[in-house]
Amino acid sequence: MNRDILKECKRVVIKIGTNSIMKSPTKVDYHKIDRLAFVCSSLQQQGKEVVLVSSGAVGVGASTLKMDKYPSAVAEQQALASVGQSALMNLYSRFFQHYEQYVGQILMTRDIINYPNSYANCNTSINSLLDKNIIPIINENDAVSVDESGHCTKFGENDTLAAVVAELVDADLLIIMSDVDGLYDSNPHTNPDAALISYVGEIDTDILSMAGGAGSIFSTGGMETKLKAAQKMMSINKSMMIISAENPNIIFDILNGEDVGTFFKKNEAELQIQGDE
Repeated sequence: MNRDILKECKRVVIKIGTNSIMKSPTKVDYHKIDRLAFVCSSLQQQGKEVVLVSSGAVGVGASTLKMDKYPSAVAEQQALASVGQSALMNLYSRFFQHYEQYVGQILMTRDIINYPNSYANCNTSINSLLDKNIIPIINENDAVSVDESGHCTKFGENDTLAAVVAELVDADLLIIMSDVDGLYDSNPHTNPDAALISYVGEIDTDILSMAGGAGSIFSTGGMETKLKAAQKMMSINKSMMIISAENPNIIFDILNGEDVGTFFKKNEAELQIQGDE
């Protein structure tokens, strides 16, 4: 698949996970947040529109409160998320302001997408920020989200949220930053011979079988949720990338069409078949 189409991407959603902004359960990776702020701000200055979906409220909350053990009670988790979300946005605001870029916070719950008025209002809010050259920073509202019969407001993990946001704002590209370079044919953490898959044009059972589990006690997503996000993006004929979060500058390489990470885009043959139907 030719990646030159990525050079034309105007609106980009970038998702970064908890593992990527935390050095450990009790230490925030300030350098990573700074580099991410630099990249997003630079893209804005180049005329692109950036939406950042950031996990990390619980991890930053654990760091703020000097905790090293994930609480089991939902109420304690929500309290931790409440403390952490405030601290996380404070960090983002400080680092982005260093590059003269303003950010705005939007916290979402799953029920927003189930009600047309709420969905439209959320779309309007995000677009209003982008129109003012403000980068929206979006997270799930973990302090109040619940998952119960008849009243499900949880996304559960932010890979799904990022795909929902990308569809909501009609983004050209979703970039998911992970603790691996992309999708491998086996677990690269345990198999030194694992091979990176550069391009995926269809998510079939073979691709799904390559998914692994979540990365840490403070992370709720894994490769399976990323592949489901890719399925959603491909179903609306949009592109998605999975890349390593080690160096956020790699995002510049993606938008220059370079061969990094794993590129998800419905293959042209399938698109042709659908067009002939």
